[in-house]
Amino acid sequence: MAAVAGPVRGLHYLCRVLFFFWQFCILLGDESTEIPPYVMKCPSNGLCSRLPADCVDCATNFSCVYGKPVTFDCTVKPSVTCVDQDFKSQRNFIINMTCRFCWQLPETDYECSNSTSCMTVSCPRQRYLANCTVWDHIHCLGNRTFPKMLYCNWTGGYKWSTALALSITLGGFGADRFYLGQWREGLGKLFSFGGLGIWTLIDVLLIGVGYVGPADGSLYI
Repeated sequence: MAAVAGPVRGLHYLCRVLFFFWQFCILLGDESTEIPPYVMKCPSNGLCSRLPADCVDCATNFSCVYGKPVTFDCTVKPSVTCVDQDFKSQRNFIINMTCRFCWQLPETDYECSNSTSCMTVSCPRQRYLANCTVWDHIHCLGNRTFPKMLYCNWTGGYKWSTALALSITLGGFGADRFYLGQWREGLGKLFSFGGLGIWTLIDVLLIGVGYVGPADGSLYI
């Protein structure tokens, strides 16, 4: 009997250890619950009415009158904490906003991607398809990320004043064209002595009015 009791005690002890380890894994799994990504944008214990749009769910009404003030019932998303005007914890609240879709907002209320592959100096002016995202604190109807056609307006760092100064002083040697990245025209002016002065005068006028710009298609700064 003694020979049998030893292995039985060992097996009983092993079962208790395995059970304890199983309970520990369960607790560890509960503590390591992932935090929703939107929580990083939500200030803790701030006013509910000032939370970013990603932190709340609102019962919007798309049949409201465009441009008119409107109120919507909103609920704070899980894992987000906020308070009312009396600093009391709150989950449901009313938000005031203007009835309009996100793509109808003024340009100051969203940020758009830039393109460096289109020509800013062209006739007619070129456009590019940009992806725009509404700022976090702005509330609007519809998708907060939307496409929009914008005019090319990027800059490569070329200064208009520098180009004009080079055209007036060293234009006969093609310095203005070299500065703008137009190497072929620069070499042409260099070996023709500025087109015997005629090309130089024309470039002064064209650069002065902004008709001749950088070779990469960007705007002056």
